[in-house]
Amino acid sequence: MQPVTLWHLVGIDPWWWEEFWSAVSVESYCPFGSVDGGVVMMNHPGFDASFLVWEGSAMPGTRFDAVTKAKAVRLVREHGDAYASEWEAIKAVSGRLGMSAESLRKWVRQAEIDAGEVSGDTSAEKAELRELRKKNAELEQTIEILKAATAFFVRESDPQHR
Repeated sequence: MQPVTLWHLVGIDPWWWEEFWSAVSVESYCPFGSVDGGVVMMNHPGFDASFLVWEGSAMPGTRFDAVTKAKAVRLVREHGDAYASEWEAIKAVSGRLGMSAESLRKWVRQAEIDAGEVSGDTSAEKAELRELRKKNAELEQTIEILKAATAFFVRESDPQHR
């Protein structure tokens, strides 16, 4: 049996999928194995898949509004001195507010960039760039349509083509 890695769990190696399902206990309909004591267990000795259980934090893909993000960043900045490191403050605040520590860390870094404390692309610049890329893609699509229409009308107006 191949060793279980995160790449296998997210489906990067499709050839392994069949062997994966034959090695997994699916009695509880958990796609990663059976749940035992709040921890997902694989049929692989010593495999700890506790990272797949989202207790105490939001499920992946959960969106937070701007007010919640700003509140979380403010709490980290205001109470960061009470902890040994910024990471400990981020973990504590994220645990209380029900979000992942990594998401909160990214929001804190982006807030530092937006405030001018650190160099980087601000949120406004990122939004403008995203909008310009979207507009560029629309214009490229329009150009392709116009090229196809031009070729069609050239063929239709050709007297030899009829």
